[in-house]
Amino acid sequence: MRKIDVHDLIDHARFGRFHWMVMAWCALLLIFDGYDLFIYGVVLPVLMKDWGLTPLQAGALGSYALFGMMFGALIFGTLADRFGRKKGIAICFVLFSGSTVLNGFAGSPTEFGICRFLAGLGCGGLMPNVVALMNEYAPKKLRNTLVAIMFSGYSVGGMLSAGLGIYLLPRFGWQTMFFAALVPLLLLPLILWFLPESVGFLLRQERTGQARAILRRVAPEHDLQPDDRLEMAETKGAGASVLELFRGGRALRTLMLWTAFFCCLLMVYALSSWLPKLMANAGYSLGSSLSFLLALNVGAVVGAIAGGWLGDRMNLPRVLATFFLLAAVSIGLLGIKSPMPVLYLLIGVAGATTIGSQILLYACGAQFYGLSIRSTGLGWASGIGRNGAIVGPLLGGALLGINLPLQMNFLAFAVPGVIAALAMTLFSLRRPDAATPAVAPEPA
Repeated sequence: MRKIDVHDLIDHARFGRFHWMVMAWCALLLIFDGYDLFIYGVVLPVLMKDWGLTPLQAGALGSYALFGMMFGALIFGTLADRFGRKKGIAICFVLFSGSTVLNGFAGSPTEFGICRFLAGLGCGGLMPNVVALMNEYAPKKLRNTLVAIMFSGYSVGGMLSAGLGIYLLPRFGWQTMFFAALVPLLLLPLILWFLPESVGFLLRQERTGQARAILRRVAPEHDLQPDDRLEMAETKGAGASVLELFRGGRALRTLMLWTAFFCCLLMVYALSSWLPKLMANAGYSLGSSLSFLLALNVGAVVGAIAGGWLGDRMNLPRVLATFFLLAAVSIGLLGIKSPMPVLYLLIGVAGATTIGSQILLYACGAQFYGLSIRSTGLGWASGIGRNGAIVGPLLGGALLGINLPLQMNFLAFAVPGVIAALAMTLFSLRRPDAATPAVAPEPA
């Protein structure tokens, strides 16, 4: 009887069909998630006109989904460590897609806000779970790159939202943007069929036969036998309590990770909610303003993949610190009148270093936290970060409400980039605790 270290087997597996499948399905989920999140920034100029909203009211309305995301990340991240990531992902997917469809029927800001809050619950819970699942199955040498490519689906969803907005809004109205979310629901049976459960969760549940079957697909070259004894660190740990995030020398780095998430998400949602409106106020047409949102998400895809590639070859927290500094500079320069090519370049860099950095932060957190607390750690980091996401649209609305010059709005959005860079620098300087978790063998 051989003893098989599951972590070692996954870390050194050849990249193959199974990894492609997990990455593709997780990316597809995040495309739908990204579409749902960016849709508000796309319809905002039309909503403000139709419903006569002030900038402050519009900012508050945009924050309802983000309140939902905060609670969703905290609730579903922790529940998934206890009841399985696949169930958590399915519940979150139905919740945000169904609520988005209902949003198209909203006849008042109150109804609209309630639907956005419910959609936010699902969006917030989905992210930490798909990142944790991809991180668990990715080979070690490609982990950052694969998580970044997978999470680029989020930005593709933003591009899809902006692209459809350019075509649908002038012709069919803002409601059709929400009705389009009916399409993803039709794919739910396929997602449930193909998406694998976490192997760590299966071992904790003593479902070793299912775990062994999945591992044969992860590493077919390993030739697992029925009597091989599976061993996996942290399959039986101290549980999914949030206090575990501060034990074992993790306290300072957990706080720095939370700070970076807060600042990063503030920048992401300030830009995604208000960039079209700010550019419209600066004299650009609605179509041009939405094309800036498209450029923001194109930059995000490039930044996430390039950052993941760099993170696999260098120190990921230091890569993030550099990205955040670039974010602060590029956002600060957006308020200065520039030629169109330069403006598109700055917006692309801003997308690469804000939305792209958000993607890399999830990869960083997934590697920092052990398996038994991974969804909890990512859920809480994402949940705390959602406070920044809530502040972003509100801050943008408040700044527009007091009629500050365009440059001052962008400078205010740039300050969190400097704070996040300092947080990730401290994170990279703190040495991880040297202790190794005990290995829990497969039950007999």
